[in-house]
Amino acid sequence: MRMKMQCLAGLVAFLSLSSAALAQVGGPADDPAAQQASQASPTPQPPESPKDPGLVTRPSPTPRPSSVFTPEGKIHLDVMVADTAGKALSGLGPQDFTLLDDGRPRKILSFRSFDGVNVNANPPVRVFLVFDTVNLPFQQVSFARQELEKFLHENGGRLAQPVSLILMTDAGIRVQPRPSTDGNALATVLDQIKGGLHSVYTAMGADGDLQRFQLSLHQMELIADNSAHVPGRKLLIWIGPGWPMMNSHQFTFSDKDQSHYFENIVQLSTALREARMVVYSVTPVNVETDQTRTLMYRDFLKGVPSPRKADTGNLALKVLAIQSGGRILGPDNHLAEQIDNCIADANAFYTISFNPSPAEHADEYHDLKVVVDTPGASVRTNSGYYNQPKSPNGDSR
Repeated sequence: MRMKMQCLAGLVAFLSLSSAALAQVGGPADDPAAQQASQASPTPQPPESPKDPGLVTRPSPTPRPSSVFTPEGKIHLDVMVADTAGKALSGLGPQDFTLLDDGRPRKILSFRSFDGVNVNANPPVRVFLVFDTVNLPFQQVSFARQELEKFLHENGGRLAQPVSLILMTDAGIRVQPRPSTDGNALATVLDQIKGGLHSVYTAMGADGDLQRFQLSLHQMELIADNSAHVPGRKLLIWIGPGWPMMNSHQFTFSDKDQSHYFENIVQLSTALREARMVVYSVTPVNVETDQTRTLMYRDFLKGVPSPRKADTGNLALKVLAIQSGGRILGPDNHLAEQIDNCIADANAFYTISFNPSPAEHADEYHDLKVVVDTPGASVRTNSGYYNQPKSPNGDSR
């Protein structure tokens, strides 16, 4: 099957649709990202009131000031540090951190520490749960829904973080627009959101893979773009194996195709970082029979410096998760436990900022690494960024 220009043209057209299509995505009524959500929500919610226990957002303590340096830099990074047992490591100071930009130390201009006990993030870290019925095999959709309901009912339905549900179907995405810490209320909303039968099947072969690839990336891009208007840090937990990597011999790409892919890589990477959104991939039992194919994402974890290096694999869900500072969990049948493990990352973290060096050309890729002066500690944060040259008025373009 020959799909050179046809493949990319379809993707570019799909990804260039107006962000108005994300009317379903949002948060509270005063959240700019949610002002379009009222018509698309499958179950419109009345205004929150003291008699509406299903949509009461937990108030957050006011954090004590923890800035060490001023002014803040142009690029902000949320940094997770774990000890040798994998538990969040708190109590570190700015002197314990070294930021490497393309291997060269960069001055940290601001530093904040949140431990989830004495100092909490304000606003609270928000969780987006994406229930991906497009890429889950049909027989696993029901099981994944049961596990999601199990998570929402944990601890008597009292959730640790404000949660918004996102249901992705062949028709697009639908969202419970108002984040809530009431898991029982969200479970009721989930029960009322019924997805239809797939119109895109894995049995459709290359055509079906292409459609799922296009649809999934489009929705990921819109979620990131809309979330940039919502203040604070976010966890995007994607329930499902992710979309096809499109690296089959059935697909070949021209130089023009690769240029468009590079543009999409730059745009999505930047959107996730600026939205302060960390991506997590949680998956039920392995839907891939070929272990080599399951781990193929590892070949695409390095940053993409130019169009010639761009590939569809650089846009895979698992790649985006690692590059954003998130994690890949599963595959196993303990989805509720996987979600809990993701949310354990929510409240204990560090935020640092810095100024990049002047860019010599547009979309200049920089590799990022943060190291800490603690033996055995592991660090997760954004693995890179794209820098832009300054415009005549002095702003980065």
